[in-house]
Amino acid sequence: MEKAEEDLIARYIDRDKELKKFVEDHRKLEAILEDFNKRLHLTPEEEMKKKEIQKTKLRGKDKIFEILSKYREA
Repeated sequence: MEKAEEDLIARYIDRDKELKKFVEDHRKLEAILEDFNKRLHLTPEEEMKKKEIQKTKLRGKDKIFEILSKYREA
């Protein structure tokens, strides 16, 4: 995320429970993906799990941006 988004998150994360949940989930999924990326080889099951996590993370990021858009407009 860019600096502007990080600033908005920092400003509103303690006031918006939904935003906080999505940001925390996003960070957890990022850590899991980092673990996958450290491995030299992944089993087909691990590849599928990694793709699933990436999609979930992307949906969460979209939701974060949706929430932040209402604060940008305010």
